[in-house]
This record gives sequence, structure tokens and C-alpha cells, in this order.
Amino acid sequence: MNLPYAIIGAGPMGLVMARELQRLNIPFQGFELHSGPGGLWDIENPHSTMYESAHLISSKTMTELKEFPMANHVATYPSHREVGAYFKQYAEHFELNRNYHYGARVLKVEKQASENWRVTWRNESAGSIHEAEFKGVLIATGTLHYPNMPSAPEGFTGEVLHAAQYKQAASFHQQRVLVVGCGNSACDIAVDAVHHAQAVGLSVRRGYYFLPKFVFGKAIDTLGGAVKLPGRLKQWVDSLIVKALVGKPSKYGLPDPDYKLYESHPVMNSLVLHHLGHGDIQPHTDIVSAAGKTLTFSDGSQADYDKIIYATGYKLHFPFIDKVLLNWQGAAPDLFLNVFHPNDPSLCMLGMIEATGLGWQGRADQARLVALYLAAQAHERGVEPNFEQAIKANKNDFSGGIRYLKLDRMAYYVNKETYRAAIAEHTEALEKHLGV
Repeated sequence: MNLPYAIIGAGPMGLVMARELQRLNIPFQGFELHSGPGGLWDIENPHSTMYESAHLISSKTMTELKEFPMANHVATYPSHREVGAYFKQYAEHFELNRNYHYGARVLKVEKQASENWRVTWRNESAGSIHEAEFKGVLIATGTLHYPNMPSAPEGFTGEVLHAAQYKQAASFHQQRVLVVGCGNSACDIAVDAVHHAQAVGLSVRRGYYFLPKFVFGKAIDTLGGAVKLPGRLKQWVDSLIVKALVGKPSKYGLPDPDYKLYESHPVMNSLVLHHLGHGDIQPHTDIVSAAGKTLTFSDGSQADYDKIIYATGYKLHFPFIDKVLLNWQGAAPDLFLNVFHPNDPSLCMLGMIEATGLGWQGRADQARLVALYLAAQAHERGVEPNFEQAIKANKNDFSGGIRYLKLDRMAYYVNKETYRAAIAEHTEALEKHLGV
């Protein structure tokens, strides 16, 4: 039987995977919990962690898909609504919706003795349970679904929530709001709160690098690049530029980073520094204790807050499949290129990757390689030998010489240039091997 592959998820990664399978005439069936495509970028999706003020942190020209550019009228840094509409248009343009079950919650993915996979799902509107067998499983559910939620300070009597629950700034009206964390979402939320809250604080444990979105009227990620620099040299040059543009975070009351630029994801938000510099946001260190609504911080200072929002990121979790089947090691599955299972060619993880500036095209390139790999499995020539050996060896140093911080959220971080070069090398070899 010519069984299809199962794609789980219809966000950006699932859709580009569907497009690449379609391009090579590989049968597939998609599953998506929401009623339509777009994933987290569709704020109407009840499972979305999007908030009203969310925008891309990379410019549209560095993020869009080559074969489907964003419209000229779309802003340089599109809003979530523009991005959500973009992926709906993408799915319609390439007629991908016909291959998706929408409103389908995948309950279980199991490997069969036949080497096929059984997928069990529930139709959310009808409540009916279904199952079917597939040749392989391509997981594209994303990495931003399950909040990493710390324990609230004992004795705090105010409201506590995770950034995943935040939607609108009006919910802060006349409240004293403390945002814990300093990533892109944390800074967005703190800036939102300034315009509605009675008081705004930002509790930060470690230092971050801050980059403005525009320099000389142009998106910062479109500048430079004409000369390719080695990773270490680029770190040094770019850090000098950042210091010249925004100065040290300590000038705004925040800790300076004790690591080099790009060893953690930089924050694309200079508005938070503006408001810190104007006293609209109060910087704090770690929370150490609480009494009612009075919080005590590690530097001994105290302040009163009605609401704590933990913008502390997300953790990987795929509840429908056993971790053993994903070759899970430590904080994440251990897969070649963060995609290919070293011992099971019929299982791939899609989009479990973070890299500054990778964009959706980088993910589409990843999907192209997966599609070629699956096509090669069914081809008389089989998989290109060097690629097959690389998957089994499962050596995954795509850091480009950058020493990423040893944090759970950095477990699947790569250097864009190094990663894309590896993808391109293997893609070219497979295309030549298959004659496509």
C-alpha cells in the first residue's frame, strides 16, 4: 500500500512541509487542532499564545517565503494579524487545505510491528475518535505551546499568570504589574503595560543584548551581510555596533550580559529601554519572597504589585508520542539537524530549531530536505549514502563556533549560516542523487 505521511500541525512549519511533499507528489494527510491554518499566528485560535500587540521580530523581507512574498502594503515588521492572513493565503494558494483534517486533536502516535505508524485523533466538533495507519510521521506542532511556569512566591495574594495567557493591554488598567523575564515577549508586555497600568516593573535575572528594529530608517537585519565574517569576528564587530547604538543595559538599570552577543537570543526591542530611561518601567532583580502584594527582591528592595506575569518561555512537550520514540536526551529530542531520527527514517521533527535570522525560508529549506529524504526512501536508488551515514552518526555541532548558553531553551539553537550550509549541502547531494 502507498500509505501517506502524517503531518501534525498546520502552522508555518507544517504548511511548508505540506508544500514540499506536494511538490514531489508524496501523499500526505495533515492534522490541525484549530479550525484552519496559521498555527499560533492566528490569534483566533484558542490555543494560540499570541497577544494583540505582537509583531514579527525580524523584517518581512528576511522572513518571508521566496516563492510567496508578502504584499508590498504589509509593514516592515508585520503584525500577527498580517502574518496570520499571510499563511491562510499561502494554504489557499497552494491548495493545501484539502489535505488537512482541521479540528482534529491528535491523541496518540504509535509505531506498529509492520514499521508503519498508527495515528489516533479526535474530531473536536463531533467528539468522534478515528485512527489510521501512515508510512511515517512528521511532527510540526511547534515549540511554543507549553508554558515554562515557575512557582509563584509563597504568600503573594495578587494575580499570577504566564505570558501565554496574556492577550490585551487593557487588562492592566490601573494595576501594578510586574513582568518576570526579559525576552522579546516580556519586553513587549512591559511596554504595553506602560500605557494602561498604574505601575510597571521588570524583574530580570541575567543580562540581555538589546537591538533596535530600525537603523538609519532600515530594518536592522537587512543591513550588512555583504561580507561574510567568521562567527567569532561577527560577534565582536556586531557587539561594538550594538554598544554604539543603545549603550550598556546597566545604563538603564538592567544587568549587563556576562556572555557574548548571539550566545543567547538578542531582544529586538529598544522601546523597553526608552521607558526604563524615562522611569515608566522600574527594573528589579529576582523575587525572593512575598507578603500579600509586597515583593522583596534579591537586592533587598521592595515594591507592591497586583499582578505578576511570568514571561519565562516554553518547554518542549509532545503529549501524543512516547519520548523514547523521539530519542529524547536531556531537554530535547536528539536528532540529526534537529530533524532526523538516527534510528528511524520514518519519523521527523519539524521546526524544532531556533536561529537568529533563520526565517521561514530557512524552515522551508529544511522541509525541502525532508521531502527529498522521504522521496529517496521510495526511490530505487535509495537514500544518498553520505546523508544516510550522517543521520546515523547524529553529530550535531551547528554552532558555528558560538558558545551558546547551557539553557534548556538553547538545546535546539543553531548558527544560521552553519545550519543552512549543511541543509544546502545535503539537499544538493540528494537532488543530484535522485535526478530532480
